[in-house]
Amino acid sequence: MVDSIPIRTLNDGLQVPTIGYGTAQLKGHACVHSIQSAIEIGYRLIDSAFNYENEGAVGEAVRRSSTPREELRITSKLPGRHHAYNKAVETIQESLLRTGLDYFDLYLIHWPNPKQGLFVEAWQALIDAKRWGLVRSIGVSNFLPEHLDQIINETGVTPSINQIELHPYFSQEEQRAYDKKLGIVTQSWSPLGRLRSDSVFHDQLFDDIAKSYGKSKAQIILRWQIQLENLPLVRSSNVSRQQDNLSIFDFELDNRTMDAINRLTRENGRIDKQNPNEYEEF
Repeated sequence: MVDSIPIRTLNDGLQVPTIGYGTAQLKGHACVHSIQSAIEIGYRLIDSAFNYENEGAVGEAVRRSSTPREELRITSKLPGRHHAYNKAVETIQESLLRTGLDYFDLYLIHWPNPKQGLFVEAWQALIDAKRWGLVRSIGVSNFLPEHLDQIINETGVTPSINQIELHPYFSQEEQRAYDKKLGIVTQSWSPLGRLRSDSVFHDQLFDDIAKSYGKSKAQIILRWQIQLENLPLVRSSNVSRQQDNLSIFDFELDNRTMDAINRLTRENGRIDKQNPNEYEEF
């Protein structure tokens, strides 16, 4: 299944698979086992964060895997409370110590926290961490166009990835276009929305599309993500669902279907109303 996953080249030359495995809310031995099975099935990009409190489990899963380290892409993220330059540098070092790894393939600023006004300092710390060999590629998460403009204008360095909330009820067309204009790859967190009563999984449209294509609703949504040129991050501890979520490269949605899904987006479609201009992550 690994061979069927297309590869994207980021603006700094790092090659990454077009779908990754997310680890939010996974911890301890259960996290280790879930990542192990994901790697065995074919996932090669594993996404974590300092605030997920599972970097140790990620590192342990990597060590237990028979897949060579150089074939994996391991991501972590800087928390909002450590945006000050020295704290940011120490946090990157601490994250590596937690994982037991020599480097991260990707390291992101988790949220801009603009009220603090320190995200440019944080970005400079990531730039230096890359220069020192602690990180191969650096990016951001939940950054709006004005945040991107500020860090690029003040440092001259463009992020490789912008990881944002992106699902059929919040397709972020303008943000995606802005990322693309800057040469930044858009990565999707919560690409399937959330499994609750108001989620996209209860929208009749996906029942109809899934039936017509002979695929699951999750596969339809993930295929939509891929055709929008996003890199979705999926999370499941269920081996069967892990496999299904990778089985999205043997079919293609037609333009009519893509347009129908695109029309579902909502102006205020954020799941938990976490506006990056207001939300403060610590």
